[in-house]
Amino acid sequence: MSASLRNTIAWILQVLLGLFFLFAGFNKLRDLSGTIHMFGTLGLPSALAYVVAGGELLGGIGLLVPRLTRLATTGLLLIMIGAVVMHVTKIPGGLAGGIPALVCLMLLALLLWLRSPFSAKAV
Repeated sequence: MSASLRNTIAWILQVLLGLFFLFAGFNKLRDLSGTIHMFGTLGLPSALAYVVAGGELLGGIGLLVPRLTRLATTGLLLIMIGAVVMHVTKIPGGLAGGIPALVCLMLLALLLWLRSPFSAKAV
């Protein structure tokens, strides 16, 4: 894969994922009482609702800022790993309901690989 194609794919992923996480984080903060209630029903502390909502919002912004892309991707990967684990273990419907979280997790991992310094040298 050429460097320009890899860069184009990475930018497309960054913009799409950035918009997705901006939307998701904004919605969690907009309905913060509902988000806190949802986290509570899963047995999670209410403070984690603030961390996840803020992390998604800031991560979405970070994906659109070139110097912050890898940091934002890493943080969002951690959030999405948690989301997938919650879908598998506690949320009714299991992993079938968590397909969007799993897809985001895989796309974030792909983006991190595309933006890693060693991937450019290896190809």
